[in-house]
Amino acid sequence: MDNQQRDNSRRRFLRMAATAVPAAVAVAVAPNAAAEVVSSDAPKSSGLRDTEHTRKYLESARF
Repeated sequence: MDNQQRDNSRRRFLRMAATAVPAAVAVAVAPNAAAEVVSSDAPKSSGLRDTEHTRKYLESARF
């Protein structure tokens, strides 16, 4: 009976360790990943921008 309780506590510890490590990594990484997503938002395009590159392209595409 005592041996069975020891096995149960080892199993509990291993289960807890198996779930705690990925959870700790997720908690450590998630705020940084969310900050990168928020900071790397590209400006929303409102259509074709008038730049020198687009002017040259449009001139070359004329027939």
